[in-house]
Amino acid sequence: NFHISPYDKGNRFNHDPLRPKKLLLNRREINHLLGMQKEKGMTLIPLKIYFKNGLAKMEIAVAVGKKLYDKREDIASRDAQRAIERAVKERSRQ
Repeated sequence: NFHISPYDKGNRFNHDPLRPKKLLLNRREINHLLGMQKEKGMTLIPLKIYFKNGLAKMEIAVAVGKKLYDKREDIASRDAQRAIERAVKERSRQ
């Protein structure tokens, strides 16, 4: 499911934001992506979405998901960085 918001200044002929969209790939490309996605831990990720000649185009990538312990480390380092930035900001105000 991909939601494309209707044009704000449009009229009653605006498109349905949740209408079905066609996937313009060759059967071989679809099978290749599905095969890679079925591997353990692999997932399809949209990298970039853009419009060209009235078509919505999407760049996709296949990537390995993070492990739970990797996420915890990232969250902890992000929180520490926020605390440092907050302290520097408070210090500069005084």
